[in-house]
Amino acid sequence: MLRQRGRVLTQLLSSSSASPVSHLRRLLSAAAPAISPSIGFAVEDYLVRTCGLTRPQAAKASPKLSHLKSPAKPDAVLAFLAGLGLSAADVAAVVAKDPLLLCAKVEKTLAPVVDGLTGLGLSRPQIAHLVSVAGEKFRCRAIIDRLHYYLALFGSSGKLLRVLDRSPYILSSNLERVVKPNAVFLRECRIGACDIAKLCVAQPRMLTSNVERVRAMAASAEGLGVPRGSRMFWRMLNALAFLREKDIAAKVEYLKDTFRWSDAEVGIALCKAPMVLALSKDLLQRKSEFLISEVGLEPAYIAHRPTLPTYSLEGRLRPRHAARGGIHGEVHMPLQGSCTTTRWEVPARFRFT
Repeated sequence: MLRQRGRVLTQLLSSSSASPVSHLRRLLSAAAPAISPSIGFAVEDYLVRTCGLTRPQAAKASPKLSHLKSPAKPDAVLAFLAGLGLSAADVAAVVAKDPLLLCAKVEKTLAPVVDGLTGLGLSRPQIAHLVSVAGEKFRCRAIIDRLHYYLALFGSSGKLLRVLDRSPYILSSNLERVVKPNAVFLRECRIGACDIAKLCVAQPRMLTSNVERVRAMAASAEGLGVPRGSRMFWRMLNALAFLREKDIAAKVEYLKDTFRWSDAEVGIALCKAPMVLALSKDLLQRKSEFLISEVGLEPAYIAHRPTLPTYSLEGRLRPRHAARGGIHGEVHMPLQGSCTTTRWEVPARFRFT
């Protein structure tokens, strides 16, 4: 009987053309003869044979479902998930992550959540993807209000899902005490809505961290010569994200040593291309050797064209140099951002003594 019901659910999970409701009706009509109240419900076997979990996963999850006396509710949930378009592998991953999803009420909990998300403009494949990343939060109607806020912040459901892939924790962070104050502070830094979205897609923790940490990062960005309101400010925040001051000081010193830059030159470089700070020491060393030792560029020339070290060495710099007999023509492209100061020195707290 369990195997017959498992075959029915497997067929449902392999098809996503029908609606969740029609899947549920087909399941109940097809599986009802196989369900008998007099037969005990083996949760672990159900998780393995019907949900597709491995035996160790099922052993870990089954204690949370020990109160279930029949497969009726889990069957209804599986049919609903199949109707959303989740594959058998997706369902197995979701159930392993959140076993209690199998206890959710389809009509009172899951269906209203899906209706609310549809009302926000999410497509059925996007909702299916959200089920996979949201975990237990998908069982709470509060997810609708949270996603409504995040959709407005990020500007599109595609960007929102990319953030959730990287940091599903944003669904758990306190909106009023943490997320919204951070977003307000970024606006106070005169970062535009589009750039806030770019920054938070790249660094989701910018929203979920203590606001004082975000303020400290902003202070470090200003200390490196990039003022609030400049086009490069959000890029500098991205480069500095969650680095300690001593690590920033060490990277500044390494840039000076590696590219033979003065304080003023490293300031010019960081003001125009903050992401140089995010490059690894190994990459910086290899690119310095290529640009200075092999190509023969002067340190000051590189400082005024700091996007050069951000290009791929093997994918762009070497091929262009080989093809053109030099890369000087390549670097005269328009550079993004500009520095508002003409003189710059490394702040005392970022120097080694």
